[in-house]
Amino acid sequence: MTPPRTPQIPVVVLAGFLGSGKTTLLNHLLRNRAGTRIGVIVNDFGAIEIDAMTVSGQVGSTVSLGNGCLCCAVDASELDTFLETLTRPSARLDVIVIEASGLAEPQELVRMLLASDNPHILYGGLVEVVDAAEFDRTRQRHPEIDRHLAVADLVVLNKTDRVGEAERERLRAAVAELSGPAAVISAVHGRIDPELLFDPALRPDHEDKVRQLTFEDLLREEAPDGHDDHLHASYESVDFTSDIPMDPRRFMEFLDSRPDGLYRIKGFADFGEGDRDHTYALHAVGRFLRFVPRPWARGEQRLTQLVMIGAGIDAAALSAGLAACRADGAERADEPGRADAADVERAMWGVLRYVQEQAPEPEVFDAHGTADPREAAAEA
Repeated sequence: MTPPRTPQIPVVVLAGFLGSGKTTLLNHLLRNRAGTRIGVIVNDFGAIEIDAMTVSGQVGSTVSLGNGCLCCAVDASELDTFLETLTRPSARLDVIVIEASGLAEPQELVRMLLASDNPHILYGGLVEVVDAAEFDRTRQRHPEIDRHLAVADLVVLNKTDRVGEAERERLRAAVAELSGPAAVISAVHGRIDPELLFDPALRPDHEDKVRQLTFEDLLREEAPDGHDDHLHASYESVDFTSDIPMDPRRFMEFLDSRPDGLYRIKGFADFGEGDRDHTYALHAVGRFLRFVPRPWARGEQRLTQLVMIGAGIDAAALSAGLAACRADGAERADEPGRADAADVERAMWGVLRYVQEQAPEPEVFDAHGTADPREAAAEA
């Protein structure tokens, strides 16, 4: 059996202009992380009021927030350095969130992530937070918000409790027009379901003696009763399972034309005769797509299992679209040899364009059980 590989850590960029509610949303994620260990990179250190960070205003600082969460204060030039630090196995993080400066160009952070040589990170999406009550005035002061929305993967229309229903619908339509295929969800006090952004680790935390953030109590005081309920109501989740392999050409056509509002797709795809030796882990966020092949384990049931998450999506249409991607009888894995091999190979090229090899397990010990000096130096 193939030994386990080190999973890649998704990196989520959290952006939005000053006052939109980025920090409130970030703290909500930290308070409702369900055992997930979060690394936080603050691009504008002065924008987050964490009393535990006694080095306030300094760049290049790392402070433990408790329960496995970390926070770093960096400028853009140091981003790769801190990503290297946070992706070390000793950090034991599950997800990294970059809170961009209120005046930052988020597409530059995204570009840096996509161009990074760090094999342990995976792009987790650009989340743009919008203040519903101030949206029109923000566009007047900062017309570049249109450009920011155009590259967002998920838009959080925040503070919707401060506008009426008709105004809320107008704003939602305006934001949706500017953000194109991005999913748009409404929120109050930045409260969104963390599962929109990352999968909960569900790791029990027995030690909860150190506070993550010193204004947790403030958040509790400002939250009206009921706002923590039904966070899932702003989005839909669709599950798909098939014991029939997927036709690679049809499946890629489905992914290339996925509808607006479909924010995340995760799971595994079986391509049958296209690659009988591997299952393909699929990670899609916004228009970003990656496949990572993994050898089938001995005795593992060969299934395609996918979860799709979005807002304003047609669940029935998505399920029907995926069902139509299943291979016909000549291409099923239980009938090998019937499909034209050259045609199957050509069809797989559409998948292979998006293949990213899994990051290797770091070498910590040599054949004699001695610590690898390169790893020791990296950890120093």
